[in-house]
Amino acid sequence: MSKVILLNKPYGVICQFSPSPPHQSLADYVPVPKVYPAGRLDTDSEGLVLLTDDGPLQHLIAHPRFKQAKTYWVQVEGIPSPQQITQLQQGVDLGDFVTQPAQARQIAEPTLWPRQPPVRFRKNIPTSWLEIILKEGKNRQVRRMTAKVGLPTLRLVRVAIGELRLADLPLGAWRELSASEKQTLLPPSPPKRVKPSSPAVRQIR
Repeated sequence: MSKVILLNKPYGVICQFSPSPPHQSLADYVPVPKVYPAGRLDTDSEGLVLLTDDGPLQHLIAHPRFKQAKTYWVQVEGIPSPQQITQLQQGVDLGDFVTQPAQARQIAEPTLWPRQPPVRFRKNIPTSWLEIILKEGKNRQVRRMTAKVGLPTLRLVRVAIGELRLADLPLGAWRELSASEKQTLLPPSPPKRVKPSSPAVRQIR
């Protein structure tokens, strides 16, 4: 039976098991042999990471064709205007590619663990929080999107992948997914094709 683990990755932890000083690695938090991250989360981002010992499942979770929606809570510098929100929703030209349409909205400040080290704020500039949901996962995409529309990211937390959520999982803690939770990571089965029955043959006597 394949194993899938959900980890609440802290800030500053590199998303690999091999040592990479001065950063901590996944090995410092998940003492489980032969599991590997299914997809990545930047070292300076926090939140939900999936790990598995099932190679085909790892490939499936990370494959662009089957990518599940990922939900991020993003603390940004500034107060978003309706135009900036619309730009995030419709797609942002980042130069090397244009992002796909995404869900984006301003949210109230969520209740989260304190970040270590704390976020560095500029004294006279307000901050706000966005929820951004997308299926793409290109390198530092959310940070590049918010920066492009004039809202630099200060803190980035991934809180969900598909139907899987961090919920109240403490920072640095992990848990193994149940069979029903693992099922949500699989693509839906195509409908079965019903072979048409042969027309009845009338015998002529």
